[in-house]
Amino acid sequence: MIEPQTNKNRFTVNIALISIFSALWVALNLTVAPLGFSLFGLPVVHGVIIFFMLLLVTWATGQYGAASAVGIIGSAIALLAGGRLPIVGFAVSTLLFDLILVVNHHKVNMKPFNIAIALLASIVCAYFAGVVNGIFILSFTPTFSLTVWGAWTIVGGIIGVVLALPIIGALEKAQVKKVKTA
Repeated sequence: MIEPQTNKNRFTVNIALISIFSALWVALNLTVAPLGFSLFGLPVVHGVIIFFMLLLVTWATGQYGAASAVGIIGSAIALLAGGRLPIVGFAVSTLLFDLILVVNHHKVNMKPFNIAIALLASIVCAYFAGVVNGIFILSFTPTFSLTVWGAWTIVGGIIGVVLALPIIGALEKAQVKKVKTA
């Protein structure tokens, strides 16, 4: 029997979701991201992974701080497990991602306003992560970081949004959230 959700068990469910997405962050950043970087030499695959997961965790929890928690916890664990340092730029950008999504109260769904905010947050944060990684971690010139590296990271962020939104739409159509809140 499914019990009505209370604040106490909603908190518990959100902690579980943050933990699951943090584990996914670690797994993908230690396996798929280095493979993508080896193949292309660009941050596109990394951007796809990051913003795909951030949108899904924000949709699943609808809570301020969930995306930041996933980014910080996942990055810390990935670094301790031997991950590459550029993950730090993406972890910092999750704080900005959460801040931008305050505009639509952390609602990621198929309404045009919410899609626009999710896309804007992903583009701004991808660029921010690309510039931070380029200048401070990879020691690229500021010009290269602000133009080429930032732009390729934006491409990854946009692809992440394009992949995440249809999945979110399908999950909403299947009323998956009602299982969580029933």
